[in-house]
Amino acid sequence: MSSSSVEEVAWSSTIEEEPRKPLALFDERSGFDSRTGVYHALAKLSAKHEIPTSSDLDVASVVLSHFPHAHQLAAKKPAFIDSSTNQTISYGELQSSIHYLASGLYHGIGIRKGDVVFVLSPNSIQYPMICLAVLSIGAILTTANPLNTASEIAKQVKDSCAKLAISAPEEMKKLVPTGVPIILTTRQPDGEMVSVEELIEGCSDNYPEELPKVHFSQSDTAAILYSSGTTGISKGVVLTHANIISVISLLTWSLDVSSSQNDVFLGFIPIFHVYGLVFFGLGLLCRGITSVIMQKFDFKEMLFAIQKYKVNNLPAVPPVVLALVKYGTKSGVDLSSLRRVGTGAAALSKELNGEFRKMFPWVELRQGYGLTESCAAATFSVFDKDAKARPGSCGRLVPTFCARVVDVETGKSLPPRKEGELWLKGPAIMKEYLGNKEATCATLDSEGWMKTGDLAYVDEDGFVHVLERIKELIKHNGYQVAPAELEAVLISHPNIVDAAVIPVEDVETGQIPMAYVVKAAGSEITEDQVIQFVAGLVAPYKKIRLVRFIDAIPRSAAGKILRKDLIAHNKVKLVSKL
Repeated sequence: MSSSSVEEVAWSSTIEEEPRKPLALFDERSGFDSRTGVYHALAKLSAKHEIPTSSDLDVASVVLSHFPHAHQLAAKKPAFIDSSTNQTISYGELQSSIHYLASGLYHGIGIRKGDVVFVLSPNSIQYPMICLAVLSIGAILTTANPLNTASEIAKQVKDSCAKLAISAPEEMKKLVPTGVPIILTTRQPDGEMVSVEELIEGCSDNYPEELPKVHFSQSDTAAILYSSGTTGISKGVVLTHANIISVISLLTWSLDVSSSQNDVFLGFIPIFHVYGLVFFGLGLLCRGITSVIMQKFDFKEMLFAIQKYKVNNLPAVPPVVLALVKYGTKSGVDLSSLRRVGTGAAALSKELNGEFRKMFPWVELRQGYGLTESCAAATFSVFDKDAKARPGSCGRLVPTFCARVVDVETGKSLPPRKEGELWLKGPAIMKEYLGNKEATCATLDSEGWMKTGDLAYVDEDGFVHVLERIKELIKHNGYQVAPAELEAVLISHPNIVDAAVIPVEDVETGQIPMAYVVKAAGSEITEDQVIQFVAGLVAPYKKIRLVRFIDAIPRSAAGKILRKDLIAHNKVKLVSKL
């Protein structure tokens, strides 16, 4: 697929990171070096981790080098199963489809190294194949949420300088005004537009057997993924082949360490998002895992898929964990096959963690933390005993990552149990924000440290506790109030399904906490009852002062609350009253 043979991928466990000082200054429990102010991944977690070191590697070659080749039965193992149609694609079929689609894109369409290919589609068993075909010829992948509007799509197409779009038929109309050439994911009855299926079918007869040799460097751009923009304007995160290869190695390492290699995974996490791309688009393929893919998330359909396909492993987000606690055991669906539920993208409270473990005592619940800018990885609870020991934490630093906790006022690095902004460093950290030098400089310093914007602390055993987005902290009478803490209290109420807390400007106190609440079906809970419930569980300065009921909390594809939308919604309401 590239100038590096897939059978010749070199691996090494030697990782360049912040140097550790003499042992007397290094705390083996927390990983904190008191001289440098840097937290390191603990040695016991790094023992079996390896990362490719060859400079000319690319993501597709690394992934394909792990495909089952040994015998015919291995090649017939399902790589993906469509949960709604039961359609299956085997590892053998996937490998040949990637080759033929890459050949069609190169020879038939004229896509070359460095060209940007825009993918607009819901989840499908074709999605990973499209991603790997694009990457294998040196093109750059950029993905988008199918729920985006036509204007949002047009902005991303222009910003990324896309040369080609691959679109689901139902999303094509959003792309037509951009003028970018379009290929459809599936063949249409009228046959007017070329489809991925047709490119694959036609390649064996029309194009050379071998792809041209493309010279790769791990420093080449592999993908431009757009952050969700939960608190501001969405930006293009530039990820290199080295960034993604590093994360793939971390995922395969965690699968090995946690003995998840033979699990069946269920994928409803959008593959256009970094979380879904790293798991279902790329990483799980490196261990020959079978993934059941849902086109879109539906809670009942998710439960039925777990039962039907005997799903063992569920990469999820906090709202799904909450739904499992509220309704999972009442559904009548057999969930006994579940062994592990992972959660990321947003913090999972201690309370919700505890409720889940009561309801599903046989299931390991593991939390992780990452951002698009860190290629979805940074911390993870590798062992369930650790997750149980520190409910509410998002695990320890994974191999290759270092961290600092920085005082927001002084810029000094802080020791364990002190709260500050979390900074991260490692080979998975993004290259830059596309075409935005100001935002890049504000996020990455000259030494390669990435400022996450999250308030956090590391405890004495190296567990990372992410508390809140610093910009989202509510400043009330000089106190800092964390919305996530209040949201955890709110959803503990049996008549509240979901909740979000935002700041409202107040002349006397600066800001007051306001809650948007989703009632449980049939509930008649009132605003005053919500206020009194929270008041009985928190300090006076943290009390909810206003409540509005809403049908659904707006969230990003990864499950993060879109507070900016709620803040805008609240301003509109206030203006309309005036």
